[in-house]
Amino acid sequence: MDLLAITHFLNWFLMITVPILLGVYLINKFHFGWKLWGIGACTFVISQIFHLPFNLYILNPLLVKLQPGLMGISALLILAASGGLSAGIFEETARYCMYRWWIKDFRTWRSGILAGAGHGGIEAIILGILVMLSYLNMMAYRNLDFTSLNLTYDQLNTATQQVQAYWSTPWFATLLGALERIFTIPFHIAASLLVLQVFTRQQGHQKLGWLGLAILYHAFVDAMAVFINHQWGVYITEAVLGVFAVLSIVIIFALRQPEPKPVTIIPEQTPYKTPNFTPTQIEETSDNLEKTRFQ
Repeated sequence: MDLLAITHFLNWFLMITVPILLGVYLINKFHFGWKLWGIGACTFVISQIFHLPFNLYILNPLLVKLQPGLMGISALLILAASGGLSAGIFEETARYCMYRWWIKDFRTWRSGILAGAGHGGIEAIILGILVMLSYLNMMAYRNLDFTSLNLTYDQLNTATQQVQAYWSTPWFATLLGALERIFTIPFHIAASLLVLQVFTRQQGHQKLGWLGLAILYHAFVDAMAVFINHQWGVYITEAVLGVFAVLSIVIIFALRQPEPKPVTIIPEQTPYKTPNFTPTQIEETSDNLEKTRFQ
């Protein structure tokens, strides 16, 4: 049995199937269709259309310019905080826009959960597809003789090292990607519900402080993950993300609100009108008198 081939396969397979199965469960439980899940997924994709170019063309060049004046922990803290804040601003603002204009008629606890599951779920699926492509490539390269290819010495050395590193990873480490996605989905659901409070805490008024709280929570989780990964490694990072997953589940149930009761519309009833009765005059003849004789 090739254990590494199985665990590498399970890693991307779980990253793709777990969010789908969670979506199926929530839809059956809440009696919704896939619309809200899909809207949450589209919201994530739209946020990345703006987020990734911002990081690439604005944030990263700015950090490169600041790097010479920063040293050690301070540089890492600024890197982690700026990256986390960037993700928080773009993703939570996208969620705000989703509630504000896209699903303004579905601002309920259950709707927020399903939209959040779609947001975090599509992120896991996209990453799972990328990991799957890497897995297929590594399966093809595993027994390939790179010397038979027209590669330079540096290319040959790099390719050989990458394949060897991939197939020498401890089996339990190959499942960390799936574990991280499982920990991250509750966080996205909690963040979705935090933004929802902007619209449900007081009718007719937007409490934007909840949006700020969602941005800070998102930024803090992302920054902690980056900082801890650099300082203490991936295993401690996953343990901390597990703690945040539990905290997110607590937030989800703490923000639970009763679902609005459906409005029953009673149709207007037209008052019954008694038809007017107009007596007609009966001609007094011998036949008519004979008919009324026994009445």
